[in-house]
Amino acid sequence: MSKDKNPRRVADNEAMAKTRMLRTSPQKLNLVAAMIRGKKVEKALTDLTFSKKRIAGDVKKCLQSAIANAENNHNLDVDELVVAEAWVGKNLIMKRGRPRARGRFGKIVKPFSELTITVRQVEEQA
Repeated sequence: MSKDKNPRRVADNEAMAKTRMLRTSPQKLNLVAAMIRGKKVEKALTDLTFSKKRIAGDVKKCLQSAIANAENNHNLDVDELVVAEAWVGKNLIMKRGRPRARGRFGKIVKPFSELTITVRQVEEQA
């Protein structure tokens, strides 16, 4: 009398990882996500390792998590994985402020983002 198993949200040849509460704006995070979209995972990991962007380390962690999910949970071959999708969403915005001249208040927003990476196994053509 247990509940049915949840259906998979991705296809049988895909795996997904999601990272929430990344302390950067979605616009800046999307620049790094666009850098790895459509690439093989080895090339994407190399690009993230040598990127000068501060958030690239967190994106790399998320990509490694997606690769581990593909290997351990879904029995996919790591050598044939490609970053199928990498999309960015908005999250919490901390609102801070700073006193300015003549009694005014300067608004400072500190945005957070979330990142979702989907990897797909594709067979190479001979």
